Amino acid sequence: MKLCRFGQPGQEKPGIVDADGAIRDLSGVVADLTIETLPQALAADAAALPVVEGAPRYGVPLKGIGKIVAIGLNYRDHAIESNLPIPTEPMMFMKALSSLSGPNDDVMLPKGSTHGDWEVELGVVIGKTCRYVDRAEALDHVAGYVLVNDVSERFNQKQRGTQWSKGKGHDTFCPTGPWLVTPDEVGDPQDLDMSLDVNGERMQTGNTKTMIFPVDELIAYVSEYITLEPGDLLITGTPPGVGEGKKPEAIYLKAGDTMALSIEKLGTQSQSVVAWRHPRTGASA
Repeated sequence: MKLCRFGQPGQEKPGIVDADGAIRDLSGVVADLTIETLPQALAADAAALPVVEGAPRYGVPLKGIGKIVAIGLNYRDHAIESNLPIPTEPMMFMKALSSLSGPNDDVMLPKGSTHGDWEVELGVVIGKTCRYVDRAEALDHVAGYVLVNDVSERFNQKQRGTQWSKGKGHDTFCPTGPWLVTPDEVGDPQDLDMSLDVNGERMQTGNTKTMIFPVDELIAYVSEYITLEPGDLLITGTPPGVGEGKKPEAIYLKAGDTMALSIEKLGTQSQSVVAWRHPRTGASA
C-alpha cells in the first residue's frame, strides 16, 4: 500500500494512493498519518474513500518522525569518487529533523552556499523498536520505505571540522516522499533501480543491490549504538554520480537548478533550487 500526506505545509491530510494513482482522503479514518495511526490507515478500504481532486502538494508522508539516522559511503563507487576509503563498517551521521521537507518543495541553499550537492537514497521507516536486533529479524521491524534526497553542502560538511551534520542538516535538505510504501508492496529492498537528474541531465543511476551494507545489516548495526524507535527514518546511502565527484570538475547546485529523483516502486520527486531567504520575511539577507 502507498500512503501519503497531502495539502499545504502545516495543513496536510492523510491519504492512500490507489491502484490508479489517485489519492484517497483518509482524514475520515485517521486525523493524520503517524506511526501510531498506521495500522488503522492500512486497514482502510481505499475504494470506499473519497477521491482527492486535482494535484495537491505532497508533504512528508509520515508525521512525527523521531530522528533521522543516515549512512554515508554505502556504495563502493561513491566512496571512490569521494576520494575516501571503502568503509569496513557502516559510517553513521545524523540529519536534523528541521531538514525535512515535502518531496517537491523547493530546496533552499544556505547562506553563502558554494558546494550544494544531491544524493538519491532509499529511506527506511522503522515500525518497531530496534535495540540489538538480529540481522535475520531486522526487516520485520520495517514499517515502510520512502524516497529521500540527502541534500548536502559539501564545504560545510568537509571543510568545517569533522562533523558531517554541519553540511547535512540545513533547512529543506531532506526531501522525503511522495509515499510511504509498505514492505509487502516493495518486496526485496535490495533490488530497486534509482536515478537522479539535474537540469534534465542524468547524474546518478544505480540499484540498491550494490550497497556495501544492505538494509537488514544496517538496521542491526545501527541498533547496537542507537535505539531506533517506531517512526524513525534511516537513510541508506547513495550510488555514484554526486556533483563533487564529477570529472574533470565538480558540479555544484545553484539557484535555478532543478532536480528529479526516482526509486523503483517508491515514486518520484522534483525540486527547484532557490537561494536562501528568511522563512518569515522572505528576505535574502
